[in-house]
Amino acid sequence: MNKRLLIVEDDPGLQSQMRWCFSSDLEVDVAADRASALASLRRNDPQVVTLDLGLPPDPGGASEGFALLDDILRLSPMVKVIVVTGREDKENAVKAIGMGASDFYQKPLDADILTFVVNRAFRLAELEEENRELASRSNGTNIKGIVAASPQMLSVCRTLEKVAPTDVTTLITGETGTGKELLARALHDLSPRSDKPFAAINCAAIPENLLESELFGYEKGAFTGATQSKKGKIESANGGTLFLDEIGDMPMALQAKLLRFLQERSVDRVGSVRPVDVDVRVVCATHQDVRQLIDAGEFREDLYYRISEITLDVPALRDRQGDPLVIARSLLQTLSRQLDRPNLSFSDDAVRAINSYPWPGNVREMINKVKRATIMAEGKRVTAGDLELVDDCEPTDNQLNLRQVREIAERNAILQALKTTGFNMAQASRLLGITRPTLYNLTDKYRIDTSTEPAQA
Repeated sequence: MNKRLLIVEDDPGLQSQMRWCFSSDLEVDVAADRASALASLRRNDPQVVTLDLGLPPDPGGASEGFALLDDILRLSPMVKVIVVTGREDKENAVKAIGMGASDFYQKPLDADILTFVVNRAFRLAELEEENRELASRSNGTNIKGIVAASPQMLSVCRTLEKVAPTDVTTLITGETGTGKELLARALHDLSPRSDKPFAAINCAAIPENLLESELFGYEKGAFTGATQSKKGKIESANGGTLFLDEIGDMPMALQAKLLRFLQERSVDRVGSVRPVDVDVRVVCATHQDVRQLIDAGEFREDLYYRISEITLDVPALRDRQGDPLVIARSLLQTLSRQLDRPNLSFSDDAVRAINSYPWPGNVREMINKVKRATIMAEGKRVTAGDLELVDDCEPTDNQLNLRQVREIAERNAILQALKTTGFNMAQASRLLGITRPTLYNLTDKYRIDTSTEPAQA
């Protein structure tokens, strides 16, 4: 990591002294006011900033310094800010730490102490960068069985990790095969109930006349064939988690009884008049649009609000940018080890086919295809044919072209800055953290008309 330090100090003498403190391997930039500091922050992306709170137009106070501190942490949350204060400004130093500054340094200037404080901030920045890099090399999530790299799925996983320690009733929605039961088990495993039972029941797989007794249990003699009392799934999950899969298929009559259980937290076995108290966390899942079921009169609206205190909407695999290939490679590694076919990898046509295929069956379909390919592959390379996929893409060198991606992002950022500033080149260049001549060169490069806002395509 190239070490870059930004010194924000309005006194030219102190600027020179602070520059002198640091070795030549450190790139040092200096700013004397809030505007130039923000411009340098955008342009040079320093890891550490030393910030004197007494900046013009309030050199005797701290209002401008605090405003700049807030700007820095909003624009670059990872930057380590060291607030420089006077001996009598301990209250301001404490306030700055509370706002998010990583450290403070009190004047007068001592080269050794200042160097130590700044080097400590750089070390902290390096450790955090290493931690982020290690995290990016993993599956992107700590949830067992879930492989994800896409922002969409990582957002679901982060929400799950926040929800898991609580007892809120959770509804997981998404297409068939997206891993809803894995997420339900993760909610249980990451909760304080993890050492208690996890009871799952598929509401669509059990006939209507049996589902009630399966859920709530029954007493001896409650119906023909009931030769002994039996606990239902709800009771068997006491202290743990109850997972109701495909709750959208639950019959209306049983929905009313489930709603009563969720309200009272007690169950009435079939044939019993004595309710049994149950302490259980409820997680539900469905592949159907519950709102449409409510409009069609097939699902109780009051039950929907009971089961959806928190809703996790799992995206389809085709909507998870970059995930198909990441998941396929993880599956290939696992299955090749299980099936004694080590060192298998995907050929180029297989990679293109995996990325272009819409995966209507989601992860479940992918598991089947990768397992077949692991068995059928002739050599060490799994082809699109082994996966029973068609490679419709022409092989090109531009499918993952970093320069092209960067140019698209750069053009979009310039357009956004121009629109934000009403196509004022001076303001747009400051917003982007570049000089006005550079902005003119870029608008020429990308053929952006700067006279008026371009028409929408």
